[in-house]
Amino acid sequence: MRFGEDLPRDIRMRSKRRGPRMNSRVLVSIEWNGSAGPLHFEAGFTRVVNGYGCLLVSPTEINLREQVRVTNLSTRQMANGVVVWKGTKRPDGWDLGVEFAPADLNFWGIDL
Repeated sequence: MRFGEDLPRDIRMRSKRRGPRMNSRVLVSIEWNGSAGPLHFEAGFTRVVNGYGCLLVSPTEINLREQVRVTNLSTRQMANGVVVWKGTKRPDGWDLGVEFAPADLNFWGIDL
């Protein structure tokens, strides 16, 4: 076994992150089309934010690689992104990793 392989995955990945992250609960709205169906809207919130995306919680399961639009309800700014990671369902909703395209370092209205 190589050094570090026994560490949890999130610790092994820390050096590969593109920017600083901050634990922050921000209310957001999420829009997506699903499988070319009607436009869906959900209210959600974030657990972690950075200029390249966020870990958000959605009451509805959204598929990997789904294009989404996230609106920061505090600033009313919108960002387009893609679901790049999907966790398990928790009591408060689905954990989803969203990557913004393009990155928006000012989207959250806080210094990261």
